[in-house]
Amino acid sequence: MQQPFTSNKKRIESIDLLRGIVIVIMALDHVRDYFHAANFVYDPTDLAQTNAPVFFTRWITHFCAPVFVFLAGTSAFLVGERKTKKELSAFLLKRGLWLMLLEVTVISFAWNFNPHYTTFRLQVIWILGLSMVCMSGLIYLPPKIILAAGLVILFSHNLFDNMHVTGNGFSDFLLAELHERKRFSFGGHFVTTGYSLLPWLSTMMLGYCFGALYKKEMDAAVRKKYLLVIGSTAILIFVLLRGINVYGDMQPWKVQASFIMTICSFLNVTKYPPSLLYTLMTLGPALIALVLLEKPLSRFGQIIIVYGRVPLFFYILHLFLIHLLAIVAVVASGRPWTQMIFTTMQSAKDSPWLTGYGFSLAGTYMVWILVIVLLYPLCKWYDRYKSNHKEKWWLSYL
Repeated sequence: MQQPFTSNKKRIESIDLLRGIVIVIMALDHVRDYFHAANFVYDPTDLAQTNAPVFFTRWITHFCAPVFVFLAGTSAFLVGERKTKKELSAFLLKRGLWLMLLEVTVISFAWNFNPHYTTFRLQVIWILGLSMVCMSGLIYLPPKIILAAGLVILFSHNLFDNMHVTGNGFSDFLLAELHERKRFSFGGHFVTTGYSLLPWLSTMMLGYCFGALYKKEMDAAVRKKYLLVIGSTAILIFVLLRGINVYGDMQPWKVQASFIMTICSFLNVTKYPPSLLYTLMTLGPALIALVLLEKPLSRFGQIIIVYGRVPLFFYILHLFLIHLLAIVAVVASGRPWTQMIFTTMQSAKDSPWLTGYGFSLAGTYMVWILVIVLLYPLCKWYDRYKSNHKEKWWLSYL
């Protein structure tokens, strides 16, 4: 019976490689945040101002968060193959709380470099942690119930698109955390619920059920067939629902002045909160990619998979490196380094003092490549350190 290609008995290379690909792409989006001049003028998905290269530079990074969250669910299932339900539940609870703590401390500082912590953007690490906390209880349900509930949430949560939180209290924050991107102010500190629980939790639930395809007794040919069918079905549903423009996303597409911008409009689905169409558009191709990646590693694959084996380590380091390089860039532009210390949300409208700063899109890509190259030796070292020190329990939390 053919098994998935692995470098050892505990790691599945196709999953690590896909994770590595998307985390490298994710770094492009974060480099764009700090270096692309247009980022401080307009939103890259604003079709009235953007162009195709800028739009697709942002669009390709849409695949990152869904793949992270989905594969985190898959990893939870695979960890559960080696642990009891009680042990897995405890691991998910502790790991989830740890990630949430990292988001509001180390990662918030990396984004803003502001020791006063005036701004908290609850983003992908936060929702990964919060979803894991929820999964620590949900794993006790039968797998079929988890699958059914995940699908129901995924396909129905857009019914809440027109329900909005109007207050600024803690209860309003909790409601917004379920399904709305909203900015709150608490005692002089800003908090944004960027990643909503309902749609992201459903993605992790489905990823958890998906892990059954990677059980040791699963035949590779059967797994690939399931991957192709599920991935193709997700893409087909996306095209059909997006085409009729009735349900699945709060932002309908429209015919634009050119064919390429009409394509951009068709693909311009909502991430905050992630719509049904956003999830189908990203996870469908990702599942098909897993089929294509299930083969012996190429030389390039051997490089990229390193990032996928140490995703949280890479995530934290790349934020600090990008922000430090941005300080160098802003000083080189003749501005004070303090302009890269953020006291409000980093965005075009909230950072008008940065208008005129930044690189071209080509220059932004060059910085992205530099970041990836600089971090490779550290990621390679940490990957080897983890492999050689499996007895250290704390490594599973980083």
